[in-house]
Amino acid sequence: MSFTRSIFFFFVCTIIFFNCEDTHSKKNKQNAIKKTNTISESNKIVRKDTSKLKNKKTRDSEKENPKEEPFKLTNDNLREFMIDYGKKNPETLVRIKTKFGDIDIQLYKETPIHRANFIYLVKQKYFDETFFYRVAKGFVIQGGNSDRQQMAKRRFELGDYTIPQEPVKGLKHVRGAVALSKQWVDNPSNRSTPYEFFIVVAKKGANHLDGEHTIFGKVIRGMNVVDKISNVPVDGSEWPLKNIFIKAEVLK
Repeated sequence: MSFTRSIFFFFVCTIIFFNCEDTHSKKNKQNAIKKTNTISESNKIVRKDTSKLKNKKTRDSEKENPKEEPFKLTNDNLREFMIDYGKKNPETLVRIKTKFGDIDIQLYKETPIHRANFIYLVKQKYFDETFFYRVAKGFVIQGGNSDRQQMAKRRFELGDYTIPQEPVKGLKHVRGAVALSKQWVDNPSNRSTPYEFFIVVAKKGANHLDGEHTIFGKVIRGMNVVDKISNVPVDGSEWPLKNIFIKAEVLK
């Protein structure tokens, strides 16, 4: 074989070798990509199946252990709850604190549901979100409401209910008497609204209210504070021009 032919033969073999290697390399890369894609798809399936399994376990757990609804008072459970609560919480003295001073209210045992309700709301800190929101000069001051969002939220949490009357013979709407207000529409049995109370300011009392409301307590100290509140400036709806915030606490 001549030298020229030998070089030509070597050159051809080299080209064939590299072509074969490139082809083989490309096949390997393609196979690797396919394997990677297959593994990736497999992982997706596993993750998807795991997610489904977790969701199923969560649903099964919720079925086995359903979330308990928070307790709320209603007209159906009111009496039983308040009788039991009253036995466990026998206190009868509450202090209403305002920027004008303190008002001490003695609660009557003769009106057990009204007394227990008032103690319950004080201990639940309900009144701490409210004002003396109505001042009828020389007549009554009324507390337990406000225009604050916290008050509406607290009522929603505590429940939507009213209280049956607990009339006590001999109790009158004299000066210093404390009673719960009521709805005047569609309320033939004069059930009390649980959240709003009023204190009689009138020196001669408010006898025309006798029989309309349940009197469940009396002011034993702080009528001078009641009088100060009774004389604050109000708007056309008897709402004080400056809010009179309330803080309430059980004394004994």
